[in-house]
Amino acid sequence: MEPDIKGDGLVSRFIARHSAEILDMLLKDRTTGRNIIWADDEYAYLGDGYTGSDEITVERITGANAGLIRTRIEKERGHQAARTRARAEVFTPSWLCNRMNNYMDADWFGHTNVFNTESGQGWETNPEPVAFPKTRGKGWHAYVSSTRLEITCGEAPFLCSRYDAASGETIPVSDRIGILDRKLRVVSEKCRTRATWMTWAFNALKATYGFEYQGDNLLIARINMFETLCEHLNARWNDDATEVEKAETARIVSWNIWQMDGLTDAVPTKAEHAEYRSTLNSSTMEECVQGLLFGEPNTDENATTKVPLCIIYDWENNEPYEYATLKGKVARS
Repeated sequence: MEPDIKGDGLVSRFIARHSAEILDMLLKDRTTGRNIIWADDEYAYLGDGYTGSDEITVERITGANAGLIRTRIEKERGHQAARTRARAEVFTPSWLCNRMNNYMDADWFGHTNVFNTESGQGWETNPEPVAFPKTRGKGWHAYVSSTRLEITCGEAPFLCSRYDAASGETIPVSDRIGILDRKLRVVSEKCRTRATWMTWAFNALKATYGFEYQGDNLLIARINMFETLCEHLNARWNDDATEVEKAETARIVSWNIWQMDGLTDAVPTKAEHAEYRSTLNSSTMEECVQGLLFGEPNTDENATTKVPLCIIYDWENNEPYEYATLKGKVARS
């Protein structure tokens, strides 16, 4: 059964608060220079523009299709089950995300119950300001700037916890348990001016990464990351982000939460004969992207489709690099 795509949805709620230009920025693919793609044919029944290799655009997910992009919990149960069978898509409940994030923090701080105390399938937030170790390299600046990555992130429940991905229950800003939430809590506790807060909030965001295969999940994850920073800003300063601040937030998120096939370290493709290639400092970039996105017909059944390896950004050194290099792989030029 085809899902109801009219009415209220994640995107329509986003557009009510932010501009279409911000949404458009959150749809950018920094590897291809175009937009992220659907990556499967789940929405192909809608016709042209909705097959796996098609780009997701503002026009395709607004207007009559404003309810198309929905979180997993907002989808009909039958639709959830179909995605679980087809993609092994299972979303982790917030209490388990909290437990796993607590394990990481226990290693950093040298003790447990830093941000909260676990209680069954829940937690009690520690209201006291976070106390950092005296050990060199373990202070709050280092914590906020420490690099974290959620692989195959879905809606990014480990990174930001605006709601419980398994139940849909909204979580107040003060009780959130995501990696970015924890960093922003520290920023709110340590920074005494709004300008300083924004500087360190951007540093926290720049150090928080995730990748996802499915285009709809990726957009949801990006929206969640974007809204997380905006909501923490409002909670701390009772003020909304300016348009300039929103644009910078969206730019960072579009780099740090990227679309990738985790098996190939490249942009998703259905091509039977794919050649995964480096495109940094290479004249083959245009060739790779054209072949990937436009599916130009091949007369040679053994011909390969050139697919670019995914590019992310090193904010500290102010330069892009290929994710594959982080895994000790040698990217082919």
